[in-house]
Amino acid sequence: MFAAIAAVALAIGVVNALSGAQDAAWRGDSYDIGRRLFWELSSIIVILLLVPILTLAVRRMRQAQGLAIRIGIAAVAVLGFSALHITGMVGLRKFLLGLAGGGYDFHFSLAVALYEFRKDAVTALLLGATLWLIESRRELRKAAHAAASLPAAAHEQPSSDLIWLRDGTNRVRVAPRDILWVASAGNYIEYILANGTQHLIRGTLAATESELARFAIVRVHRTRLANLDRVSGVDFKPSGDFELTFDNGQTLGGSRRYRPAVASLGGRTAPV
Repeated sequence: MFAAIAAVALAIGVVNALSGAQDAAWRGDSYDIGRRLFWELSSIIVILLLVPILTLAVRRMRQAQGLAIRIGIAAVAVLGFSALHITGMVGLRKFLLGLAGGGYDFHFSLAVALYEFRKDAVTALLLGATLWLIESRRELRKAAHAAASLPAAAHEQPSSDLIWLRDGTNRVRVAPRDILWVASAGNYIEYILANGTQHLIRGTLAATESELARFAIVRVHRTRLANLDRVSGVDFKPSGDFELTFDNGQTLGGSRRYRPAVASLGGRTAPV
């Protein structure tokens, strides 16, 4: 990754130096390609040294929750990048020209600082976007590798009493026994656990029903599945609907269309 960024930055620096020298020649000034390459390369060296800072900022942004926090991290990163780039570039030029017996004057002013910041902001944003894409690709590769290794792990160490809830690169392992009910929420499925935890996973209720049927988690409503092993009581309504009471005291309504699914509870739970 670093080598690719360095190669691109070097190519851009050389092109900028050649273009600047050619523009100067057309204006009647000295071509002086060596001096322009020195300006570009001294800037590029400092930029490359700052890439790890941008990488850290991008990773913090990806881990942060909320747009405002991400914008704040990005703003601090851009300001810090510009300040360190200007300071490092000027210091490097002064040092190298001093060794050669020359000197360098940055001519610092508000206008010059704003001019440099404008260029640094664009550079930081472009590098940040590139690093973001690289991090996304890296995480996708890790997720694909983990998914590929899951069947082998399952074969070596059976875990029929555990299931994985997957949403993109996010994975949560839960015990079916801990699930009270599962509800449809648009394009997502919401898992309600006995300890109060809730997991929102992208998927369909039909697919989830097929996956969880072997754990006695069945459909009791058009939009809900219930874990019959956690039911301690059922109250049948005159309308045909019913209300399930779980062993932790929580309740869930069911519709008469799915009443046959709980009709056998008399043989499963004594309090019914």
